Amino acid sequence: MAVFEGSIAGLGNRQARQRSAQFYWRLPTYLVAALVLLPLSVIVLSWLDPQPDIWAHLLETQLARLLKNTLVLLLGVGVLVALVGVSLAWLVATCEFPGRRWLDWGLMLPLAIPPYVLAFVFLGLLDYSGPVNTFLRNTFGWRNGLGDVRSAPGVIVVMALVLYPYVYMLARSAFLGQGRELMDAARSLGVNPWRAFWRVALPMARPAIAAGMALALMETLADFGAVSVFNFDTFTTAIYKAWFGFYSLSAAAQLASLLLLVVLLALWLERAARRGRMSQNQRLQKQQRYRLAGGRAWLASGYCLLIFALAFAVPVAQLLVWTLAHLQEFDSRYWLFVKNSLVLAGTTSLVALTVALLAGFGQRQSQTAGIWVRIASLGYALPGSVLAVGVLLVLALIDNHLLAPLYEALGIGQLLVGSLLALVLAYLIRFYSVAFGPVQSSLDAIRPSYQEVAQTLGAGRWRILRQVYLPLLRPGLLTAALLVLVDTLKEMPATLILRPFGWDTLAVRIFERTAEGQWQQAALPAVTLVAVSLVPVIMMIRRSSEPH
Repeated sequence: MAVFEGSIAGLGNRQARQRSAQFYWRLPTYLVAALVLLPLSVIVLSWLDPQPDIWAHLLETQLARLLKNTLVLLLGVGVLVALVGVSLAWLVATCEFPGRRWLDWGLMLPLAIPPYVLAFVFLGLLDYSGPVNTFLRNTFGWRNGLGDVRSAPGVIVVMALVLYPYVYMLARSAFLGQGRELMDAARSLGVNPWRAFWRVALPMARPAIAAGMALALMETLADFGAVSVFNFDTFTTAIYKAWFGFYSLSAAAQLASLLLLVVLLALWLERAARRGRMSQNQRLQKQQRYRLAGGRAWLASGYCLLIFALAFAVPVAQLLVWTLAHLQEFDSRYWLFVKNSLVLAGTTSLVALTVALLAGFGQRQSQTAGIWVRIASLGYALPGSVLAVGVLLVLALIDNHLLAPLYEALGIGQLLVGSLLALVLAYLIRFYSVAFGPVQSSLDAIRPSYQEVAQTLGAGRWRILRQVYLPLLRPGLLTAALLVLVDTLKEMPATLILRPFGWDTLAVRIFERTAEGQWQQAALPAVTLVAVSLVPVIMMIRRSSEPH
């Protein structure tokens, strides 16, 4: 009886140790989920501190315009990215025409250009005193040229040119997976090509198109730089102005909470579209494409080339022209901006990579609850301005209440608000899922038997992680680090709100120069960001390339 009771006790102890180990390995995921929930909770609770005077002013003067501008921007960008992305994807995936092979991947390159960079390049080219309008006035006598580009159509076109690759990539994959047999079957039943596209190909690709549109619309909601360049006020610019104009963090948080509701709705729609996407494994071969001839072939080439030129070739060429023409005015602080950007991005990348590695390995050791994994990955969907306000509120509470006695005893000011730690924390929340994706994919490719063999030889989990997993994970870790690095370099609103005093980065420098209309001075940092951003885009193109 005593032996039986001892066995029961030993079994209970082993189960308790197992539960404790499972909780231990889940901690990184719980930590990131808590970091995501904390600023969001503080943003929602900001309504406990109403700002009647500020809200009265907003209701009387700005709120209706902010709602209208935001809705117009979402509707315009949504329609335009759908039209451009789907049409390009259909042509490239199903038709053969001159230049298709390089346009296939070239049409993805606009992803390397941040929206605020394309915005100020277009303004520099199309403003009243810009080269395009000057040429039209001098050559054709058009007094007003193309008119005022600082308008809703102007910012919609710029945002669509940057964001259409989201729809293009997903729709292209969907069309490639369908094959030509279904279209041929529809045509054999007497349906013309246009109706076959609408009745067969488009409905099958609709979930992928909807997912791409949802991603583009979330990026539109989160944008701050492009709308600021165009002086087109939306909720993101209102959040910035509420903090730096009214000096009211509560009002900024309340505006951020309204934007957060829309973002969560868009995120839900994107996940719904992703669940509805069909699995398609068939790949379209070269001989299966419709070979266009004569005018149709050159019309298809001209249309694809026009989009490529407007979205990538012309902006990059103009940036290079401005950079070379003003090298004699080289700002010696450029290297300081580069250093600050790399320090911030490198620190964030290292922290995010470490946390993602521990979370991914921990999830492999213990099946983490799916809800916590989803919450931890939610940060990437949050606009930088919303996240920055939430982090700022949390750190202000800690500085002003929890650490205030310590600061008084030491005779120092606040340490958390306006620190590099605040920026790294915000970027960890925002870009954790960017690092976690490649790490998790690499972990899934490693057979569990490797760890089982190591455990039979007496190796502990930390040793297994160090000596077995890390060497196998190097490609995935490098990809994750690079993606986080580039995303951090490009991020503007969070850096503007949270950066330490005088800590200017390349993105901040671009914002400051473009705010004063000095496009040429913003060209060199913009070229730097575009060049760095091309690296992950090219990696993505290589992964998504199909046999031709």
